Amino acid sequence: MSIPQTKENTLVQRAVHVLIIIILLGFGACIFYLGYVQLVLGEEYRAKAEDNQLRDSEISAERGVIYDRNGKELAKSASAWKVVIYPNKLSESKSARETVIKRLAVVLDMEEETIRAKAELSQYGNMVVKYRVEKDVRDEILQLMDEVCETAETETGDKIERKFSRYIGIENDVKRYYPYNSFASTVLGFTGTDDVGTGGLELYYNSILTGTPGRKITAVSGQGDSMPAEYETVTDAVQGTSLVTTLDETIQRYLEEGLDQSLRDTQAEYAYGLVMDVNTGAILAMSSKPDYNLNTPYEITSQAVKDEIDKLVDKKMQQEAETEAWFNQWKNRTISDTYEPGSVFKIITAAAALEENIWDLSRTYVCGGAIQVDDRRMHCSHREGHGTQTFSQAFANSCNPFFIQLGLDMGVDRFYKYFEAFGFTEKTGIDLPAEEIGNYHTPDSMKQTKVQLASSAFGQSFTVTPIQTITAVSAIANGGKLMQPYIVAKTLDPNGNVLSETKPVVKRQVVSEETADVITSMMEEVVASGTAQNAYVAGYRVAGKTGTSEILEEPGEYIGSFACFAPADDPQVAILIAIKKPVGQYYGSQIAAPVAADIMRKVMIYLNVEPIYTEEEAKNVDRNAQNVVGTPVDEAKQILVDEGFNVKIMGSGETVVEQVPPANQTIPARGTIILYTEKNSEQQTTTVPDFTGLTINETYRVANEAGVNVSIVGNALSNDFVAFKQDKEKDSKVYYGDTIVVYFKSTSAEVD
Repeated sequence: MSIPQTKENTLVQRAVHVLIIIILLGFGACIFYLGYVQLVLGEEYRAKAEDNQLRDSEISAERGVIYDRNGKELAKSASAWKVVIYPNKLSESKSARETVIKRLAVVLDMEEETIRAKAELSQYGNMVVKYRVEKDVRDEILQLMDEVCETAETETGDKIERKFSRYIGIENDVKRYYPYNSFASTVLGFTGTDDVGTGGLELYYNSILTGTPGRKITAVSGQGDSMPAEYETVTDAVQGTSLVTTLDETIQRYLEEGLDQSLRDTQAEYAYGLVMDVNTGAILAMSSKPDYNLNTPYEITSQAVKDEIDKLVDKKMQQEAETEAWFNQWKNRTISDTYEPGSVFKIITAAAALEENIWDLSRTYVCGGAIQVDDRRMHCSHREGHGTQTFSQAFANSCNPFFIQLGLDMGVDRFYKYFEAFGFTEKTGIDLPAEEIGNYHTPDSMKQTKVQLASSAFGQSFTVTPIQTITAVSAIANGGKLMQPYIVAKTLDPNGNVLSETKPVVKRQVVSEETADVITSMMEEVVASGTAQNAYVAGYRVAGKTGTSEILEEPGEYIGSFACFAPADDPQVAILIAIKKPVGQYYGSQIAAPVAADIMRKVMIYLNVEPIYTEEEAKNVDRNAQNVVGTPVDEAKQILVDEGFNVKIMGSGETVVEQVPPANQTIPARGTIILYTEKNSEQQTTTVPDFTGLTINETYRVANEAGVNVSIVGNALSNDFVAFKQDKEKDSKVYYGDTIVVYFKSTSAEVD
């Protein structure tokens, strides 16, 4: 029996149908949204869940160590720490966030706004506030983390204390450290806050010096606190590749001390120098002065520059000046600065002329003080003229007209052939960043006017870099081979195993060995009797060439330079010194040659190159005195006088009880020995004389009168040399018998 369809039944059925449809649509929507969440938004929510449950932090990797060639650490990474905050936790309490910001700003010496900008990024689990903090700062942070940050009230009304450790943390980090501060700074470069190299080797080799970071993943509780160590996963960081450079810490120190002293003596704007192994192209020392402290690279080292910046009122101009000052002190001028080489380039012109048989060695040239080239009258540095000269004499006299004639006789094509062969049209390819190349005349431009060829022949009207110059000079020293300069000898893995080793590269043979030998002899004569007599080093045959050039862009300003190598009979190292914009004397023979000589003397001794003295030099060689302690005074005095020493008696005793300097100490020739004749007598002091301007003989006389010894640096065989510097200040007090180093230079060899 069918149920009659009443109005009420129909309404119920419709309601049921609607309900079913609503339920189906609801379930359908839920199922659809669930699928959408799982399939489309799954990764996003999974990441958020992991972010809430896991704390992932990077473990900084140590950069590779940079060593000198003897294994001394020049740059290394040391333990440091980074301070982090947890923005997602700080978002729970505005008062806690502000407290954390204010306390961290004080401890870390940072602006509050800088910290606040990171603290308000609530979507992040942790943010680094400051990298590479030192131990003292870390200790302050750890102490802070143990303090109560705020007292909060739970939903049940209970009071709970929340420590700073809920919102901040400390993680391991590494910091680049330079043990010798400014030592070789423009060569090494430094790292920025991102641990990326800035300048020098740090930049050039950044990709291999940089290590591989590790990771630490820590489980986080529901309250946001780190779980115990068993819930932690750590992937260790891997140290970067280390570099063993060709730099020698001792030779580098000699170079830097010499350049620093030259800046003080000449008040020059810049001084730079290079020391190269002529047989391999390895750079033993490289420096640009003034430089900077690698550990504080943004501190401007020049007080004069700082004063000028402080005078600027406009903040933008101040920032621009500061940035310019940074880049100036970071710049490695031995590879980035260009300059006119001046007479040093005559080495190249002479070598090319000999190789091409342009001028026979027995042929003479008459210098009248000038030479006419087209419409230009070009003068010799010696305006009166040198008269009749051989090739060797013209080279020793640095005679401009002679070298102009050589260039004209050679012609454009042959001249340019050697200009190019010696590497002046290309970068040397040294493994350092920012190497520049100078401006020079092309064959086409030189053919347009003879003046350009003539001026180029004696080193004017074109520019080169110091690294190009010393590489070319080294080619003369090693028998005509142009070497590839380099500064990294080998690379090491974290365990010290050799990964790669640099082999010396001969680019090309530029002149014959015979030509190189002849030029070497000429360069040796330049030091013996020519313009470079201030580069004389007793016992070592130095071959060199001076140079002075006016700066093209700044008329009236000069660069004085000197290039040399030694020993001339078996060359080992080459040295180039360049001093830019000196005050007062500016000839390379006056300001650069003495610096190079002092460095060469020290380098030869350091490398154990045996000195070979002439008979005259041997008379002035330092020596040990005989031990006369316990000998009667008169007898002791006679023994020492016979050995060539001066003697000064202290006391009225009859027997020598002490001698100063002692017998086992080397004493300068013609020196003074103090003999004490009474027991327990105190050593007596004397006043240091002023040796400035004295000749060699006068210096010995004044030293003997004062009871001190003098060690002569410079040519002690000629009375044309006068003292210009001493290592102990005049009128200071020293003990009788102490040694004072006195430096001499020529009063006549002043033009290049």
